[in-house]
Amino acid sequence: MNIISTVIEGVVIIEPRIFEDTRGYFFESYNRHAFDEAVGHVDFVQDNESRSVYGVMRGLHFQRPPHAQAKLVRCVRGRVLDVAVDIRVGSPTYGQHVAVELSEENHRQFFIPRGFAHGFAVLSDVAVFQYKCDNYYCPEADGGIAITDGSLGIDWRIDPTRAILSDKDTRHPLFKDFESPFRN
Repeated sequence: MNIISTVIEGVVIIEPRIFEDTRGYFFESYNRHAFDEAVGHVDFVQDNESRSVYGVMRGLHFQRPPHAQAKLVRCVRGRVLDVAVDIRVGSPTYGQHVAVELSEENHRQFFIPRGFAHGFAVLSDVAVFQYKCDNYYCPEADGGIAITDGSLGIDWRIDPTRAILSDKDTRHPLFKDFESPFRN
């Protein structure tokens, strides 16, 4: 696996080693030993999957401590723009983000440590998205920031005014009105 560092320490893009031949392809999507060696030990406990259509934007979500979650995400069908926003007060990159296109073609994965808000926009007709999480989901710990907040400077590659959002995601505060539960 190839680990690609980003402008925010700890947030990495993972490219698997792909073996292709006339039958198709094969790759290891997760190997605990290799991941621990390359990224650090993370004890993943829950896998999730979502299916969305073009224009859906999910996020920007996080779980408040002690239910915070690190995530390893990938798109197994279609294409998404995936984003992690640093919400650790006192971090030199607080309020900054990393964006990466994940697709069934590039097989990339994106590791997002605890202390980040996470979201994605669907760029293809349909996208199937998978998440590995290191903590169990807790509805009472749900938190979020408005995914359409222009002050974050995220180019979602779709028109946010025409995005398809859940009711919950339309109620998240703007970043300037957000009080982070994370400290660096």
